[in-house]
Amino acid sequence: MRTTKLLFTLAIISVLSSCTKLEEEVYDRIPEDQFPENAAQASQAIIPAYQELSDLIDDAGWWFWMQETTSDEICFPVRETHWNDGGKWRVLHQHTWDNNTDGVNSMWSHMYDGVFEANKSIDELLPFASEAAAQETIAKLKTLRAFYYYLLIDNYGDVPLVTSFFNAPSLPEKEDRAAIHEFLMDELEESIPRLPEFTNKFAVSQGMARMLMAKLAINAEVYTGTPMYDVADAYLDTIMDSGIYFLEASPSGPFTSQNTNSPEIIFSIPFDELDLKGFRLHMRTLHYRHQETFEMAVEPWNGFCALEDHFNLYSEDDLRRDWFIFGPQFSAGGQALVDDVAEAEVVITPEVPALVMDASFTQEEIRMSGARVQKYEIPSGAQENLSNDFPLFRYADVLLMKAETQVRLNGAGSGDMYVNEVRDRSGVPSLGGATLDDILEERGRELFCEGHRRQDLIRFGRFNDPWWEKSASTPDRNVFPIPQWAIDANPNLN
Repeated sequence: MRTTKLLFTLAIISVLSSCTKLEEEVYDRIPEDQFPENAAQASQAIIPAYQELSDLIDDAGWWFWMQETTSDEICFPVRETHWNDGGKWRVLHQHTWDNNTDGVNSMWSHMYDGVFEANKSIDELLPFASEAAAQETIAKLKTLRAFYYYLLIDNYGDVPLVTSFFNAPSLPEKEDRAAIHEFLMDELEESIPRLPEFTNKFAVSQGMARMLMAKLAINAEVYTGTPMYDVADAYLDTIMDSGIYFLEASPSGPFTSQNTNSPEIIFSIPFDELDLKGFRLHMRTLHYRHQETFEMAVEPWNGFCALEDHFNLYSEDDLRRDWFIFGPQFSAGGQALVDDVAEAEVVITPEVPALVMDASFTQEEIRMSGARVQKYEIPSGAQENLSNDFPLFRYADVLLMKAETQVRLNGAGSGDMYVNEVRDRSGVPSLGGATLDDILEERGRELFCEGHRRQDLIRFGRFNDPWWEKSASTPDRNVFPIPQWAIDANPNLN
């Protein structure tokens, strides 16, 4: 039927075109070959470069899971027949991935999607580069591109540096990680004066660019072999001195479902349960019966949890302990939840007996072990997707980075005032003479489940340490391999 209609339509078009020449005047849109006509139109092309950010979260682009599941913070235990998924979570936890692992493949492609979208928009704006509006948009795009390249060198090391869409080489070669780092620092420095100081949290601003430069500088010893802690320290000062950002009153303030305008957030990815989907951490962590606790429209999937050792970093008086779900569980109406398979009340235990729990374990162990994560507010009536914006950069991280740079530059104790500002908000005693080990531990508590832990462990020389269900790994694990499919397509990447 559909083929017949297609042939009939083509026949009609053929008859009409043979009778007369039809020239259509288009009034409601601009033909693709004529777009953009001016800088204002070209500036709209920045949207696709922003949109690629949302793929970093959940399992579309994998960045978030590659940072967290490879660390000492969370795990995806195999719960009998659930969450094995061909071992893709287990190999991340145990540092046994290869260049065909799902996350290795997806993260590469989505990060370069962001680079290519930024390059395309920059190329389209070049004819209007003399106009102020175009200059600001180009600066935003170069900053976004720098952010994607920051993620690429952080995760993959040496990668191709491509700065044009229309004139890109067909088979680009890898560039040295240190050379890309220098390029990014120079380009960001040049872009900052053209960026807005105040803007939406999910848009590029001077604060976002300075935070990106601070991240590149504080990790410079990893990326280039040369420390730049003094440079990082100076950029952190510019953020603090701006007076734009400050801590929320509550540790949970930056993670509410209404956090779009949080004064603590510097740069975020916007999400919405209906229109900007993709944020589903609650679905992956909550027990099945938590559907009744939060009166959810859908049943959660009973997956990832905190490692017991990480959970134990929080003292009982630490307000951030509320980011975890543990102990007896109840419905919204106060009734005890019952797991029908285990035939027992749901009691979440922080202890996880094994990374792989087969039928030899009890159903209570399989289905109820591991503290679950509610750092990001789960409102009553939650859908499959949350509306919380995801903070990529926030002010608490600025303070903890400042504490770190001070200790690295001036010795233990010199960063106390900064780390204690974060601790004071959480209701825990101040530290005296804080060392780098103290700061790493505090970063783990404060920045849990925000995508920072892998990078932090590498910078502090702890990523290859053994931890629960993971043996000591080798330094080659500090970067991921380039995907095999990418090497097959471009031998220059081998």
